[in-house]
Amino acid sequence: MNLPKELRYSKEHEWVKTEGNLARIGITDFAQSELGDIVFVELPEVGAEITADEPFGSVESVKTVSELYAPVSGKIVEVNGELDGSPENVNDSPYEEGWMIVVEMSDEAELEKLLSAEQYEELVSE
Repeated sequence: MNLPKELRYSKEHEWVKTEGNLARIGITDFAQSELGDIVFVELPEVGAEITADEPFGSVESVKTVSELYAPVSGKIVEVNGELDGSPENVNDSPYEEGWMIVVEMSDEAELEKLLSAEQYEELVSE
């Protein structure tokens, strides 16, 4: 399982890469492997507000539809439009090409609630 050490992780299997007060968000390698082949990703529009621990979109695989939960609160400033035509990027490259949204965080303290790579690995191995 690929778990970059510099990222933070949510218990709902999203990852967060911080870039100043911006948070780039996607789903983990573990999550995409559990879902199987991803065929559709539904994401909110730029400008939408998201709230930590609340759904912000969904991902559909050949097996199931799964909600995406916001690891942090804030305003969406960028959406990965590539996923419209290439949802498989989430499977092939969950941390690079498969990112989903970039959020301008409204409360950076929320990052403290997220897990380190080691803590996330412990969570999914249980």
